[in-house]
Amino acid sequence: MAGQPRWPARCPGAAAADGTEPTLVLPDDAVPTGREAAYPAPPGAAPDTEGFDEFARPAPDPVVAPEASGVPAEDLDGTRDGQDILVEEAGEPDYTALDADEFEQAVAALCERDGCEDVRVVGGAGDLGADVVAVAPDGRRVVIQCKRYDPAHKVGSGDVQRFGGTCFAVHDAEVAAVVTTSEFTEPAAEYAARCGIGCVDGPALTAWALGTGPAPWDPVR
Repeated sequence: MAGQPRWPARCPGAAAADGTEPTLVLPDDAVPTGREAAYPAPPGAAPDTEGFDEFARPAPDPVVAPEASGVPAEDLDGTRDGQDILVEEAGEPDYTALDADEFEQAVAALCERDGCEDVRVVGGAGDLGADVVAVAPDGRRVVIQCKRYDPAHKVGSGDVQRFGGTCFAVHDAEVAAVVTTSEFTEPAAEYAARCGIGCVDGPALTAWALGTGPAPWDPVR
């Protein structure tokens, strides 16, 4: 009937006209709490859930595939490859942060990045001066000795002479180079020039890594 309230006019617990207390009978599986206990719906009426949306459990966030997230899948686990660990906030590689073995691996990675094939790290006991060997994009055999030195420790003439005695005769190098995180002494650079050995010092290595300088097998830009 129009104008009649949806709920009983009196609140539960109020005495009836005859003085008796109203009794609320619920199904066995119904446990009234909160608003439902205070304002029970008439028999057969659909429960009124208005105002309870704020208590609903939010839906879980959708799972985003790696490709959709814009993050390479190989980076999602927090791991980094050999080149990632070299990049500082300024964007320049810091090869002095690596140990000798990591440095050889990083130089090999640069060779592979720039088109070399059959790149191998062969440094170790009995390497006879060769740390990285590869085949340049033009087919020449590349032999590199890696010198991971502190900036104050320069590559001396003796270092280059020992490499010069094996790089061509033993390793059949067509391109031979010494790559260092430091610098070369003047006698070392002079000897290397006479023997046809490339000298890649710290700044030249950074330029190679950033693509602004030549690789050891490329002509000087």
